[in-house]
Amino acid sequence: MSGISTHVLDIAAGKPASGVRVRLHREGAEVGSCVTNQDGRCTNLLPVNVALYPGTYKLTFEVGARFADSFYPEIEISFRITDATTHYHIPLLLSRFGYTTYRGS
Repeated sequence: MSGISTHVLDIAAGKPASGVRVRLHREGAEVGSCVTNQDGRCTNLLPVNVALYPGTYKLTFEVGARFADSFYPEIEISFRITDATTHYHIPLLLSRFGYTTYRGS
């Protein structure tokens, strides 16, 4: 299965971050978006009619709408896809004043 997914966790509250709008860009153009579900996940970021290609992608997490007191109104994560036949999972762990991310499985 190829594609792109994410999981947003509020590590200060110890809970998934539901209701966060996430936008996916490839080479500067928006190719997909979603809102995290009750489990903080977006599993359908890349629409069925959009192919995954090697290149540079960016996820933009609009966390300011969910966390009004967040220091970061938006968090952008750029990453490179080299193998379009592989699934890419990019989790975001966040709190009011910090965040981290990694290549998940």
